[in-house]
Amino acid sequence: MKILMIGDVLSKIGRKALIDGLPAMRKRLAADIVTANVENGAGMFGITEKVVEEISSSGVDIMTGGNHIWDKREGVRLMEDREDLLRPANYPPGVPGYGHVIREVGGRMVCVINLQGRTFMPDIDCPFRKADEILSSIPSDVKVIAVDFHAEATSEKLALAYYLDGRVSVLAGTHTHIPTADERILPKGTAYQTDIGMAGPYSSIIGVNKEQVIERFLKGINVRLQVGGEDPCIEGLLAEVDDQSGKALKVTRIHEFINGD
Repeated sequence: MKILMIGDVLSKIGRKALIDGLPAMRKRLAADIVTANVENGAGMFGITEKVVEEISSSGVDIMTGGNHIWDKREGVRLMEDREDLLRPANYPPGVPGYGHVIREVGGRMVCVINLQGRTFMPDIDCPFRKADEILSSIPSDVKVIAVDFHAEATSEKLALAYYLDGRVSVLAGTHTHIPTADERILPKGTAYQTDIGMAGPYSSIIGVNKEQVIERFLKGINVRLQVGGEDPCIEGLLAEVDDQSGKALKVTRIHEFINGD
C-alpha cells in the first residue's frame, strides 16, 4: 500500500495547488490513500465548509488538524459530523470531533491518527500516552497505521517516532510549513519525516508575504501578516507499506511545483 501524506494546506493558494495538481500526482504515484493537514485551509487560521469540500474534492481522503483547527466556529461544528476530518486526539475529553479513523482501502484496513505536541504548543494531554491508548483499541487486523504529528519541536517529533517505531507504519510531522530532509525508515519499520512541509506558496516565508515578515523582524512591532507568495507547490511524504506486517518498505520526500491555469 502507498500512503501519500501532504503537509499544511495554506489558504486559497494551497487549496488551488491541490485542485490543480493532486489528481495527476495521486495517479502517477499510485497512492492508495491521501491525507493532508487542513488547519490553515481557510487562510492562516481554521477551516470552513467550503474549504473542507474543496480539499476533499481534490482527492484528499482524510483531513487532519492541529492547534488552529479550532479557530473558526464553523470548522468546530464540521468536526462533529465528519469522520474524514480529524482533530488531534490528545485534546482533553469533551471536545468535539474524532482523533483517529479506520478506513477500508481496496479491501485493506488503514488507520489514520492525528496527534499534537506540547513543547511550545498548548498544554494538552500527553500524545505518547494517547497514542498508546489508541493503538491498544485498534483491531489486531488493522496493520497499516499512519500518524500526523502536529508539533513544533523537532526533538518531540523524533521522540514520538522512536517511541512508536514498529507499532505504526508511518509518522509524518506537520506544523512548521518547512520540509525537513530527514526522511527515513526507523529500525523497527516506521517511515518518518520530521516535517513534511505545506501545500502553498514556495516563494514566501512559511506561506506568508515576505515583506511583511521581514518588516516585523526589522522593526520589532506587530505587522499584519497575510498569506502571499509565488510558486505554488505540494510538499509531503510518500510511504510504501507492506500490507501484511504494516512495516514501511520505502519512503520518499515529495516536493512538486504546480502550474495551474
